[in-house]
Amino acid sequence: MVRPYAAKGKKRKTREEKYDRDEDELAEQVEEPSKTAKVDDQFELEGIPIAPTEPNPKNGPGVIFILEKACLEIGKVGKTEQLLNSDDHANFLKKKGKNPAHYRPDILHQALLMVLDSPINKAGRLRCVYVKTEDGKLIEIKPFVRIPRTFKRFSGVMLQLLQKLSISAVGKREKLMRMIKNPVTQYLPVNSRKVGLSYSSEKLVSIQNYVAAAENNTELVFVVGAMAHGKVETDYTEDFVSICSYPLSAAYCITMICQALAGKWNIL
Repeated sequence: MVRPYAAKGKKRKTREEKYDRDEDELAEQVEEPSKTAKVDDQFELEGIPIAPTEPNPKNGPGVIFILEKACLEIGKVGKTEQLLNSDDHANFLKKKGKNPAHYRPDILHQALLMVLDSPINKAGRLRCVYVKTEDGKLIEIKPFVRIPRTFKRFSGVMLQLLQKLSISAVGKREKLMRMIKNPVTQYLPVNSRKVGLSYSSEKLVSIQNYVAAAENNTELVFVVGAMAHGKVETDYTEDFVSICSYPLSAAYCITMICQALAGKWNIL
């Protein structure tokens, strides 16, 4: 009775060792880009296309958004690194002598959802989105990215981006989001008109009339603040306007701009 059990135990052990050995051999054959892609899969959604399409310049002029002063800061909370925000890390930030109200990555999340879900992006008129963090980092986001809907998932993507410097599409090497070198002006078209938005601007305009007056062959660049407090101060904007008599969120400012552009370009 003892012998059959012993033989069965040996066979099971042999299979287990063979399985582990195969795993080790497979891991050695995987190249470094594949490892990155495997990590990226944790944060990819079903909506991110496998073969994204580039915006078609023949569609006419487009628009670029620059989101300034976005708060994307990593902190080591306990034994893990996390993207800091005012809801989950208020006590941690107070212990470090920082104001939790300034740590609002959810503002960037809402703004990206608005611009990437807009009809002008679906029509191929959105050229790119650039994010300038409060500590000076510059991020390029392609228009065919589908940003995670939940903030927790978004935080995981941004954490990975800051650590790995880029995020690639599922099954492809094309980078959907990446860290790039400053200044942002080197990536803007030559014939572009750069417009900054702020509630504190003395120039109050109707956004519908403002974009309607722009030349049809001009690429429009809108600079919107993605922070909780303060105003956008840049040296590359040609105009600085306010589109409402009341303070608005970054997401709603982008919505108003996208609606005005859709009307100008007859995007229904």
